[in-house]
Amino acid sequence: MNDSTYFQGLADKALAGAALTREECQSVLDSSDSRMLDLLSATFRVREHFCGRRVHLHMLINAKSGLCPEDCHYCSQSRISTAEIERYPMVSMERLLAGARAAKEARCRRYCIVISTRGATRREIEFVARAVRKIRAEVDIACCCSMGLISEEKARALYEAGVEQYNHNLNTSEHYYPQICTTHTYQDRLETLMGARSAGLKLCSGAIFGQGESQEDIIDIALALRELEPQSIPVNFLFAIKGTPFEGIKRDLSPYDCLRILCLIRLLNPRQEVRLSAAREIYLRSLQPLAFYAANSVFVSGYLTEPGQNYQETWRMIEDMGFELEEHAESEAACEGEECS
Repeated sequence: MNDSTYFQGLADKALAGAALTREECQSVLDSSDSRMLDLLSATFRVREHFCGRRVHLHMLINAKSGLCPEDCHYCSQSRISTAEIERYPMVSMERLLAGARAAKEARCRRYCIVISTRGATRREIEFVARAVRKIRAEVDIACCCSMGLISEEKARALYEAGVEQYNHNLNTSEHYYPQICTTHTYQDRLETLMGARSAGLKLCSGAIFGQGESQEDIIDIALALRELEPQSIPVNFLFAIKGTPFEGIKRDLSPYDCLRILCLIRLLNPRQEVRLSAAREIYLRSLQPLAFYAANSVFVSGYLTEPGQNYQETWRMIEDMGFELEEHAESEAACEGEECS
């Protein structure tokens, strides 16, 4: 059996709703550079079946910066980071509304409000809930929040305000998690996600690749995300930011390695939104456009404390690849399975 037939067989499994085995996952990560187009072709069959040729954009706001008591080793905002970043308390209501308007102008489907914290206080939850109500009324854009470890009760307050989904990344495998953070656990993150889901929120949860994890860890987190079944899966790559414990990590993922990871995530999560996220510009470089054969959404105009490709350039990249920019949720019903949104 040649590689093309083999990869199409993996696509057939994904289309039928069957999970790839660990051995099949490993074969995707181990596939040769010379067969990349075969892998992308097979993956695109799955992506197109569930998501068509649509791509939607997301923009975030760093609404409270650099004040986190956690020790996440990848993060410039943690208490152990000496990175030269802006540090400020919660921004004003006006600033949150202005960010939402900027996201709408950029033709984004969703606007994400992020704060640096172990877990949002009740006062912070109430403030953001008020902001989301105003945003939904005045700007009419879907909202996501990322506010750390929160209870089901706090999650419900966000849901009742009109928040669509809650972002809390698993980040890496359960086995490797102690190597990237010691102040909370992988299980703490899972519990927050389960509480958010119980409150009615859809889940946005993904991973950061390039943190020194093994291929076994990559497979573990990919399978864990399949089991979790979040609505959205952000695929991030590590910004080795000066002043963080991971500043010296060598970037050992090639652009093809990153494409293989994206393909694996899509084949294991055929119906989900797979989002091209942090450091995509650095790791994929000139091969970024090929990522849309697996991903159907993308972050634009920066990532918390790091810059990113602006939305106009992203528009052109999507158009040049022959994909369609999806600005509104009206077409969700046309997406088979209704998860790819």
